[in-house]
Amino acid sequence: GNVSTTVAIYIDQACDLLSALATAEVLNRAATAWAAVRAAVVVPSMKAAVVVCLAMSVMLVVEKLSMALVALYVKVSGRTPERIYKWAPLSQDVELGSLAYPLVLVQIPMFNEREVYQMSIGAVCTLEWPYDRLIIQVLDDSTDLTIRELVQEECEKWSKKQRNIHYISRDNRNGYKAGALKEAMDLDYAKKCDYVAIFDADHEPPSDFLIRTIPFLIHNPEIGLVQARWKFENANECVMTRIQEMSLNYHFKVEQQSGSSTMAFFGFNGTAGIWRILAISEAEGWKERTTVEDMDLAVRATLQGWKFVYIGDLKVKSELPSNYKAYRYQQHRWACGPANLFKKMTTEIIMAKKVPFVKKFFLLYNFFLARRILSHNVTFFFYCIIIPASSFFPEVVIPKWGVFYIPIAITLLNSIGTPRSLHLIIIWIFFESVMSLHRCKAVFIGLFDAGRVNEWVVTEKAGNASKTIQTSTAAKKCPNKFWKRFHFLELGMGVLLLISACHNCIFRTNLYFIFIFPLSLSFLTMGSGFVGTYTTQQSS
Repeated sequence: GNVSTTVAIYIDQACDLLSALATAEVLNRAATAWAAVRAAVVVPSMKAAVVVCLAMSVMLVVEKLSMALVALYVKVSGRTPERIYKWAPLSQDVELGSLAYPLVLVQIPMFNEREVYQMSIGAVCTLEWPYDRLIIQVLDDSTDLTIRELVQEECEKWSKKQRNIHYISRDNRNGYKAGALKEAMDLDYAKKCDYVAIFDADHEPPSDFLIRTIPFLIHNPEIGLVQARWKFENANECVMTRIQEMSLNYHFKVEQQSGSSTMAFFGFNGTAGIWRILAISEAEGWKERTTVEDMDLAVRATLQGWKFVYIGDLKVKSELPSNYKAYRYQQHRWACGPANLFKKMTTEIIMAKKVPFVKKFFLLYNFFLARRILSHNVTFFFYCIIIPASSFFPEVVIPKWGVFYIPIAITLLNSIGTPRSLHLIIIWIFFESVMSLHRCKAVFIGLFDAGRVNEWVVTEKAGNASKTIQTSTAAKKCPNKFWKRFHFLELGMGVLLLISACHNCIFRTNLYFIFIFPLSLSFLTMGSGFVGTYTTQQSS
């Protein structure tokens, strides 16, 4: 019995030794295979990715610098639209009376806008324009019947005050906003109008909006669109809204201004603008093929030879989303839609006969490729993937100008639109880096017509409720269902970046961890829901 037990023990030990040797052999082979793959595939791929990202970075900084120089020249030289185009106030005619003013249509599309419908309708109904020469359409696609009744009552209230206001609702949401605008323009009384102004429900135009914009259209028959700037009423609500203000101020003060001054083209912002109806007709009207129907119409109109004018000192009050989830949905639509439109319109732009080659190049390269494809890709892939991943590959060397100087230049150029928020520039860098994850993903969804390509989620508004102490306090409470606050994509990225930062700090000497550590914390913070505000409705 003792002999058999001893033999069994020796056999077990021999098996363990053979198993250990086999495991060591497997690990050794795996290590050898990884070393071969690393040297033959991974490192060359990383080096190629670095070259591509550096090239995109240079393209992006050149694009931003050129736009900034144009905007600076316009500001310094005082080249206002009134100096470039003919503009004269509408003169009073005693004999014609109000008939001296053109018939103007104003459209207010909305969807379940309980918080802001009164503000937008009230602002439009008090525009300085003869009431008999102004037709107002409230296009209500609300699915909440209570809100429909409230909006209809508001329209009836202004109708009793001699306003020519029409409440229009649909039994479906076909085409979303584009579908509502298109159907409303087909009504007989709308066809009598020469111009149409569009304001989203959270936008409040100043009373002189028509007085200032319509003379451009009357005196310059080549102008098809006049766009005003947005003024953000709730920019100080939280840090997230301050960051958005910085990005959107840059968009208006630099991108829109430079496009208007050089090519007489920019993307219509979907609101706070007024169109010549003939331009819309020649561009074949509103189309529902993407979630950026405003940009779609603008590109088709410019291909017909129409010019656009941006008025930077005409400000329309608007609201920024203060909830992170709502902001993510908005940014998905704003990144996915242009990429999808780029795919669908490339051939159309190339084959257009009414615009010169220079404008075609501007549309394809500057407007679409550089600003709406490369910008999102380089921000995410280079700064959130390639640079952190290079910590694990000493063979991959990224030049200092690509890691530090170009990002600094891009950041400073983006900050010029909002000098008051210059102290938030570091927070802006990391916030935008996190958002680049969603924008980059949305770009590829748009380019490949993937699942969420036509997703349309209306951005939540707080309206005047955000200005009251009671609601503002309640808005900052966390949701009762705590897990709803977590965003696992951001959390996953945060963990990976944290590992990269630790590895870089311990094993490398290039000091990339100084950037990667706060970047990982940004992903973890935003992934944990500690950004923006929460509404009482969401927390229930």
